[in-house]
Amino acid sequence: MRDQRGFTLIELLVVIIVLGLLVGLVGPRLFGRVGQSKVAAARAQIELLGASLDQYRLDTGSYPTTAQGLDALQRNPSVTNWNGPYLKKDVPKDPWGNPYKYRCCPGQRGDYDLWSEGADGQPGGEGENADITSWENAQK
Repeated sequence: MRDQRGFTLIELLVVIIVLGLLVGLVGPRLFGRVGQSKVAAARAQIELLGASLDQYRLDTGSYPTTAQGLDALQRNPSVTNWNGPYLKKDVPKDPWGNPYKYRCCPGQRGDYDLWSEGADGQPGGEGENADITSWENAQK
């Protein structure tokens, strides 16, 4: 029996404990990065939607109304000089699966307001739950 090769129960337990410690120490750092990358993706999408809204305004003379919404970037809302679609794909949802909020003509913070309410889908919040907005994007 002593000639058989393999791992002892103690060796397997040591390996499992070491792996558990690694996951415990490294895991939270990696999961924090996932939240940061979603915030960065939302900022980038808001920036791209803003550029599409500006192109829409150049063609038609005004931004889409709140009632027309961001769908006006994809489908003509019966506006003259519409030269879209202004997006290659459908209007994206934010990285948490919620639609972007849009208010226009005018918005409360500028010509238009465009924002995501973050991971919690509620106004305000901190960290990953904080709102990502077009008016703060313009300042950064």
